[in-house]
Amino acid sequence: MIRRVFVVDDSAFVRRALSRILDRSTGYQVVGEAADGLEALARIPAVDPDLVTLDVAMPGMDGLQVLRALLRWNPALRVVMLSAHTRQGAAATVEALAAGAVDFIDKSAFNVMDLDSLRREVLERMNAIARSPLPAAQTAPAVAPDIAAAARSALCVVGASTGGPAALQRILERLPATFPIPIVVVQHMPAGFTRPFAERLHGLCRLDVAEAVEGERLAPGKVRIAPAGCHLRITGNLAVVLSAEGAGARHVPSIDLAMKSAERARPGRVLGILLTGMGEDGAEGMLAIRAGGGVTIAESEASCVVYGMPRAAWERGGVTCLLPLPEIAGYLQRLTAAFPAASAAPR
Repeated sequence: MIRRVFVVDDSAFVRRALSRILDRSTGYQVVGEAADGLEALARIPAVDPDLVTLDVAMPGMDGLQVLRALLRWNPALRVVMLSAHTRQGAAATVEALAAGAVDFIDKSAFNVMDLDSLRREVLERMNAIARSPLPAAQTAPAVAPDIAAAARSALCVVGASTGGPAALQRILERLPATFPIPIVVVQHMPAGFTRPFAERLHGLCRLDVAEAVEGERLAPGKVRIAPAGCHLRITGNLAVVLSAEGAGARHVPSIDLAMKSAERARPGRVLGILLTGMGEDGAEGMLAIRAGGGVTIAESEASCVVYGMPRAAWERGGVTCLLPLPEIAGYLQRLTAAFPAASAAPR
């Protein structure tokens, strides 16, 4: 199957680079280009692409405005954002992911002339998105684990990758300030993007959401997001330890490392949640949590943007239950009622 791609970017160099990468790749055909938002909105409906690459920062109508207009036209359209590695670009990218973009590529990669490396990065993301079925609009409720099993939990660790920012927002927005256990989030993002992501969630949620800092103690009512470029581990007294070393992990931060450290810190008392994303990060961590007696929930294929990480965890036996995203959020809401004496400080 040939997947039709439309490229939108005000840089002629980036348009040429992407067209060269995709047109030389089996399975893709660039069916059009646009240098600005108005041109994109005029041309895209006529060619009806499967995927759109969209620059975040463009003169006139910016990428976020174009994204919203495109998704009004076709809510099922897969849009990958191209973002500049700046604070403003990162904040806009996070907002675009929440608005419905499925992934993003750091545009600074286009400043290098190593097109082979760039080609691998672009195709890895595009292939994962293109091969994944569209999430179902409606899903039948699945059977969640007994809430009493999770009520023993002292810590919740959530891992996510492609499609994760929007999924995390949908979950965290529904939780009360009195959520009874600390939450650690490991979301795959390039350096510079996790702080704006945390700040945006903090403004939307009743929980205290922030990027994790070295030595901070985890506590109920708090959500701490692993900084991009650092592994996050949890000590026996629930303090955060950050390190930049690779430790053999493909992703930094690594979901596996965070989950395994949580299991060591609170054996049998960890709630592990693995959301949408490509690859296998989190599969070993979920297995460690489940083997230790904790509860593990993975997002089902019905709601995943990319059913990669949850599938890997399920196939390795690390998942107690597969649930669609709304059911995961509902389960966590019910967990609060299982801790009647818990009282996290409201914001």
